Amino acid sequence: MLELVSVKPGDLVRIAKGGLVVEGVVMPSTEFTSKGYLVLKLPNGYNVGLSLEGASVEVLSEGYLRLPSYEGVYGTSIIRGDGSLRISFISTGGTIVSKVEYETGAVRPALRADELVEFVPEFKEVCYELVVTDLMRKFSENMTPEDWSRISEEVGKHLASGADGVVVAHGTDTMAYTAAALAFSLRGLGNPVILVGAQRSSDRPSTDALYNLKACPIIVKEAPFAEVVVAMHGTSDDLYVLVHRGVRVRKIHSSRRDAFQSINDLPLAKVFPRERLLKVINSRYLPRTRSRDVTVMSRFNNRVALLKFYPSMDCSLIDYLVDRGYRGIVIEGTGLGHVRDECIPSIERASEAGVIVAMSTQTVFGRVDLDVYTTGRKLLRAGVVPVDDMLPEVAFVKLSWLLGNFPYEEPERLKSLLLTSFAYEVGGTQSYDLFPRWFHGD
Repeated sequence: MLELVSVKPGDLVRIAKGGLVVEGVVMPSTEFTSKGYLVLKLPNGYNVGLSLEGASVEVLSEGYLRLPSYEGVYGTSIIRGDGSLRISFISTGGTIVSKVEYETGAVRPALRADELVEFVPEFKEVCYELVVTDLMRKFSENMTPEDWSRISEEVGKHLASGADGVVVAHGTDTMAYTAAALAFSLRGLGNPVILVGAQRSSDRPSTDALYNLKACPIIVKEAPFAEVVVAMHGTSDDLYVLVHRGVRVRKIHSSRRDAFQSINDLPLAKVFPRERLLKVINSRYLPRTRSRDVTVMSRFNNRVALLKFYPSMDCSLIDYLVDRGYRGIVIEGTGLGHVRDECIPSIERASEAGVIVAMSTQTVFGRVDLDVYTTGRKLLRAGVVPVDDMLPEVAFVKLSWLLGNFPYEEPERLKSLLLTSFAYEVGGTQSYDLFPRWFHGD
């Protein structure tokens, strides 16, 4: 539309239509801009969309406002500090490296990683060398298994070159998926890998980004564990940051700062950034060895589906996935891991075709048990693999990783590996204390 009226983003224009005259700065068109409309930023800061049908457009000043560019320069820079550690900071995008673009009103991944860590002096306190890499700028809903591979390889490279820990800035929506992917693909970790994010962009007064970031150098310095973890607010206030095991965490609220919680497990630690203190609260962890001999198994098979069962679900959805060449299906069943009887023949057909069919539970807490009810025993006979207390999304990522790194031709081995614990993702101890207490009124 901009080309049709010979104006460019940043131009100051006057639009006259039916007695109405409006002046403002032309904003860039987006995929949401309706055809035949022009978006202007008015002098009062508000944006308005105007139909150009029957309107006259006069350019008052070309290039009146220089709009920011978000192409960016990707690469690596080094920041020197006063400490004894070498930390790598890898930015992948998300709210934590975003800011409100006040010229247009949008939130964009705009901050470079080195700009972000400059706000956190704690990094320089513990580091003699902070290696900062802008790897990509993606909101996490756009992440793919190919991105998991790329992040895994980048993290592995930094660990092998001597990093005492790696911090990965990531969007929160699918952070748990990426955390699980890194937990499986990075074999033999000797140092911690920390995923950190924010629910509110870094330039907002209520941002949680800086507090979460302040916990990261403390984790690298003090942690006795060598796991992939997620570091996010433990409460809605700035009291402490929780360090969650990467294969046991889920985002359970859309907007709260303490949206991330461990499921069927305790967090590994609490971090108190003001006191520079890390308190271990879970004695079950993979110990830190500081070894650089990490093995990166970064292939993921994207022909794996995560399917949520629901009443009246069309069972031919399973047949469709098989016919489309999918190699694995993770089903979120009801309760102990059930689907309706009519779906069992489709599941049996999938198993006979060499497709791995795994059963998780949509209850989130608890574990799958197919030995209790008749439906469960039918599913077992149909070839279903019950994944115990593994989270559905973790089972999905794990099956994708297994199918990417081990031969399809060995389905029984794949089923066995699916139930083998690589990072404490399966077979945890169920405890009443790990179940959340909901508010039931006064």
